[in-house]
Amino acid sequence: MSDIASSAGPAGEKTILGHPRGLVILFLTEMWERFSYYGMRGLLILYLTQHFLFSDERSSLMYGAYTALVYIMTIVGGSLADRYLGQRKAVTFGAILLVLGHFGMAFEGSGSKEIMTYQGVEYELALDGRGGDANQLVISETGQSFISFNEGATAMIVEDPAAVGLPGEVPRSDYTTRIEREELFVYILYLSLALIIAGVGYLKANISTIVGALYGIEDKRRDSGFTLFYMGINLGSFLSSISCGILGIVYGWAWGFGLAGIGMGLGLVVFLWGQKWLDGKADPPSYEKLKEKVLGPINIELACYLTGILIIAVAMLVVMNAAIIPDWFVGGLGIAIFAFLIIYTITKLQGIERDRMFSAIYFIMAQIPFWALFEQAGSSLNLFTDRLVDRTIFGWSVPAPVFQFLNAGYIVIFAPMLAWLWVTLAKKRLEPSTPVKFAIGVFLAGLGFLAIVAGMKTSGATGLTAVYFVFLIYWIHTMGELMVSPVGLSSVTKLAPARVVGMSMGAWFLFSGLSNYLAGVIARATGAETIGGQLTDVAAAKAGYASVYSNVAYVAMGIALVMLLISPLIKRLMHMDVAAEVDKEGADPSDYQGKADKLVD
Repeated sequence: MSDIASSAGPAGEKTILGHPRGLVILFLTEMWERFSYYGMRGLLILYLTQHFLFSDERSSLMYGAYTALVYIMTIVGGSLADRYLGQRKAVTFGAILLVLGHFGMAFEGSGSKEIMTYQGVEYELALDGRGGDANQLVISETGQSFISFNEGATAMIVEDPAAVGLPGEVPRSDYTTRIEREELFVYILYLSLALIIAGVGYLKANISTIVGALYGIEDKRRDSGFTLFYMGINLGSFLSSISCGILGIVYGWAWGFGLAGIGMGLGLVVFLWGQKWLDGKADPPSYEKLKEKVLGPINIELACYLTGILIIAVAMLVVMNAAIIPDWFVGGLGIAIFAFLIIYTITKLQGIERDRMFSAIYFIMAQIPFWALFEQAGSSLNLFTDRLVDRTIFGWSVPAPVFQFLNAGYIVIFAPMLAWLWVTLAKKRLEPSTPVKFAIGVFLAGLGFLAIVAGMKTSGATGLTAVYFVFLIYWIHTMGELMVSPVGLSSVTKLAPARVVGMSMGAWFLFSGLSNYLAGVIARATGAETIGGQLTDVAAAKAGYASVYSNVAYVAMGIALVMLLISPLIKRLMHMDVAAEVDKEGADPSDYQGKADKLVD
């Protein structure tokens, strides 16, 4: 690519395709970071249930705690970068932690063992592979045999009884099972997840901040630059879902996780090499401040890095103990933060500022039902696809994690179409308001699960669901995401008063994290009995999925209806007409209320 001058940028600015050349570095860094994140994410729930033999319930809660902390810790990483480290140092530190975490995931050990005791003799229950196509085995000192379970899973059916010294049918009441785990590798798993959590916390929000810093406030290329950056996110997700998913299931967990680690390593190399292209836009606010001592020989910069170690320790403890964290504690935390936002808005703001802050709080809270359902993609929906879907396409049984590429693929295809639609409708004054878009997004989250439930019903009690229903739910959910995600952050940053935008963004990410935890709670409810990570009672598992998915779908659609009914009120609270006039007047954000009042008068 060659430099192309851009009249929209500062004179003498070095550009590539009309954009600051630093955007290329940030695009590639974020692409590889998302490659590593989504590559690992697609394999994680299957890895927990099949390799470590955690129950569906425990795996879902661990997954939910992990994804929740990924969002929540961005608040810490972003704050440290804004005040002390600067985005460049924070992103570099985060990338190093991510490389360590992803490579740590490749140290899998020999896996956990499920031991069955029958009439005083021990047998191993295992799988002959990975993923939904793996078959269950019973292994004895004399040989091995495939096994299955009768309707209701009241007895184990042994295909070759003579090979293992068992009867052809073993009643469930006559044997017991226990799990033997390699504790060292279990702790490596916890530490690796904690490293990734901390790494994303330091990198995710800050790299987006650098993108914004490349452009001036009035730079017309700004939205285009963020669009290109967003494409990097989806390109990384698209590529990793296919490559890491296939390697992890077909060749071995370490191959899939290892490739994710290599991707993050490439991202780190690109970022370190290209820092000179950032033109100092991501440097610390004050290098002198970083050298100030806070405790003995520890200066502020070192303290910021040590905070990352503290994040790792906390994250590790939470992921380890996710199953014993009471739901009321997490819910109570959310209620307390919501109450704080409301009290702050009532006591510290007034007039139009107060109204707009109330509408910002609404959007912060309205995201919860959407993400709680949407994030089933990596947990319960991933397990459902793996175990209960006919994944054969053109004669190839596609590994379940690969289907997560659909979300990124659909975004690439449909985001431009939807953007064109909004522009066209806006010209005709028919574009839905932001509150209406949010309501539609939540409704689509519920509708997607009704679609997959319909697919279950067409295949009978024990049959496999047709794969096109998986394509359908991802499409419906992606269309919902395009109604919620692109406008959510934008709305909060526009509506919150300038002096509390940081606090509002922190609240957005915090409730995004709590939504992911709630997603884990929902996924836990779909848990079913397994041997070696595979179902023992298909009919019961399908019934459980259908019940949970139907219930959450109806609840989400009911919430969406309420959101639609109150959307005119939220639109009035936003005062977008006054905001437009203030913008025309060139209002100083610190005096927004005063200028708005004059315009209203």
